[in-house]
Amino acid sequence: MAIRDIVKYGDPRLVARNQDVTDFEDPSLQVVIRDLLETGWAAPGLGIAAPQIGVNKRICVVDLSVGKDPSQVLVLVNPRVVDAQGFVRDEEGCLSFPDIVEIIERPEAVAVEAYDEKGAKRVLEGADLLARAFCHEIDHLDSRLFTERMSSLKRSLVLRKVVKRQKRGEW
Repeated sequence: MAIRDIVKYGDPRLVARNQDVTDFEDPSLQVVIRDLLETGWAAPGLGIAAPQIGVNKRICVVDLSVGKDPSQVLVLVNPRVVDAQGFVRDEEGCLSFPDIVEIIERPEAVAVEAYDEKGAKRVLEGADLLARAFCHEIDHLDSRLFTERMSSLKRSLVLRKVVKRQKRGEW
């Protein structure tokens, strides 16, 4: 188990197709989950998806306590949003876009169907920040970045910032 490098925008693994997990007995699943948690806590971030550590599997974790409260840790394997209600616009960042925060519209509340790390199917409900975190991480698993939820003008401004930082060797 280890803290892994976070894949940044521009790396093709961030937008590659992510495979469903089919073998919950595979020991590598637990390694990926633990590495996601450790990497997310170290970043620090509220959630992180497997493609962000270079693993193209449909696995993500959400922990609004950022490692302070073990009861807050949520492991989602093969998640999908099954219901969404309302909309709210709020600031959002992404570990794959360090130091970039923009206003993004997300559902106010969602229900997510997912498996846990042992393969038990469950439905999780979240509102406000938890709903935002669920949607953000599931977008990663659907090969979608938060920049795709911005207006074209805002997206081009963000990507221009990224290019400038890449040219300066800061990315």
